[in-house]
Amino acid sequence: MNKEVDEGKGQGLSFFERYLTIWVALCIIVGIAVGQWLPAVPNTLSQFEYYNVSIPVAILIWLMIYPMMAKVDFSSIVNAGKQPKGLVVTLVVNWLIKPFTMFFFAWVFYKVIFSPFIPESLANDYIAGAVLLGAAPCTAMVFVWSYLTKGDAGYTLVQVSVNDIILIFAYGPIVALLLRINNFVIPLETVFLSVFLFIVIPLAAGYLSRVMLVKYKGLDWFENVYLKKAGKFTIIGLFIDFGYFVLIPRRCHHQ
Repeated sequence: MNKEVDEGKGQGLSFFERYLTIWVALCIIVGIAVGQWLPAVPNTLSQFEYYNVSIPVAILIWLMIYPMMAKVDFSSIVNAGKQPKGLVVTLVVNWLIKPFTMFFFAWVFYKVIFSPFIPESLANDYIAGAVLLGAAPCTAMVFVWSYLTKGDAGYTLVQVSVNDIILIFAYGPIVALLLRINNFVIPLETVFLSVFLFIVIPLAAGYLSRVMLVKYKGLDWFENVYLKKAGKFTIIGLFIDFGYFVLIPRRCHHQ
């Protein structure tokens, strides 16, 4: 028994995972360097937009979160009522508290505390970024933290499944409301196209591939072979995303 415990303790983070912060920082540096010394690259990529939504960014997001979305089993939602307390706490924090507190604190810091040092247009950009992040629970990373903390995998699956369904319908209206309060205008077409590209498509792709592959290859093969191979794309997409986000300049519209 002691041997099994020792072996379990030895299964820590790999060298690559342990220094993930360093690899991300290097990707950001590369993105900045390309933007500074090879401006033709961001200028070309920025042309691939539709309603101010970057198509290259959408593709990178698919690459990064698809493996996590494929883990979502919506049939597990039937078990949501078995442990209601944790689910209620998560939903209240994610959808009734976090988006609005993110907006409030961003407004306090950028419009009050740092207002003498930051131009108003730039402050609006920062607040918009806080709103976009604050209204979007990172459900994909919940799997990672649950694994690292040895959490209940089944209950994690329930939490993620429920939040992903709510995300489809609640994200757009919450973002539009908070941005308009800040006089930051984003066309509704942009908001709903972003929800469709960044949430609906990868979630649908993950669900359909899960159903089809489990049906024809079995659950064991899907979880222990397919997901492990597909998971490598998450890291690749993550690195490219960080480099790309500092490579492509933001273009926003204000009222």
